[in-house]
Amino acid sequence: MIKAYAVHAAGEKLQPFSYEPGSLDRTEVEIAVEYCGICHSDLSMINNDWGNSQYPLVPGHEVVGTVAAMGEGVTKLELGQRVGLGWFSKSCMQCEWCLSGNHNLCQVDAEQTIVGRHGGFADRVRADEGWVIALPKELPAEKAGPLFCGGITVFNPIIELGIQPTDRVGVIGIGGLGHLAVSFLNYWGCEVTAFSSSPDKEQEARDMGADRFISSRDPEALKAAANSMDVIISTVNVSLEWSVYLAALRPKGKLHFVGVVPEAIPVQAFTLIGAQKSVSGSPLGSPATIEKMLTFAARHGIMPVTEEFAFDQVNEAIAHLEAGKARYRIVLKH
Repeated sequence: MIKAYAVHAAGEKLQPFSYEPGSLDRTEVEIAVEYCGICHSDLSMINNDWGNSQYPLVPGHEVVGTVAAMGEGVTKLELGQRVGLGWFSKSCMQCEWCLSGNHNLCQVDAEQTIVGRHGGFADRVRADEGWVIALPKELPAEKAGPLFCGGITVFNPIIELGIQPTDRVGVIGIGGLGHLAVSFLNYWGCEVTAFSSSPDKEQEARDMGADRFISSRDPEALKAAANSMDVIISTVNVSLEWSVYLAALRPKGKLHFVGVVPEAIPVQAFTLIGAQKSVSGSPLGSPATIEKMLTFAARHGIMPVTEEFAFDQVNEAIAHLEAGKARYRIVLKH
């Protein structure tokens, strides 16, 4: 029996919940959960903001724990090994995208850890071995959970866009995603500009590695940034005046979205054509990219800034996140 915390209808409080998971599939791994981060996506699923929540819903997709049980076909892990699990819990491993190493783009049997199944706000959680990733010993378990969603969300564009150490990169939003993006890009060697609507975050952003800080509420400062960046990564979930950020790009520049903006993004074709600019987006990353991110984070000591709550304080933790008070990621601890 797995003991968890579940919400039974949109917007309700989480309550103790238990369920019988059945027998392990051949390539399935059961993780004894030690820590689980809380992501804004958990809040979106709790509230059914995306229309795909199924109740009772057990959130949690930034899991760190140890391998407690394995199906007979699992070959790459060992019992007791410390591992992590993020947004994806399974992919088909046979389609064009999986076979090319882009498992996060699987179109056949992609399974998300908290969509239509129970996630990591629990003492145990299960996933296919392909998405259960060994945690480097240099990364502390209590800090690592947010890397498996927030971290890979902002690291994946570095790989996919081919960002170079000589590039000048902007990050919109210095929050749960953005603070990790700044750290990764700084150690990648880039010149980093932080865009934020909160002036009080300037020193923190600079401490994380930002070379410049621009208030997104200052029209003159935004205008002065024109033609100065090669890539801008947007981590926010609010609509902004995107033409200003497109203007901040140099020729061949890319405005890349990892935050879910609620409204359509208006773009004039001439804005893109004239200087060969582009607008793009990406979903997390493949298992191989997650491993690359963890290696890079371990090598440079990159860790999220976290606040810790006990699992039985899960509703207080959710309220803390919903109020916008998290600095910058919340982690639940057993």
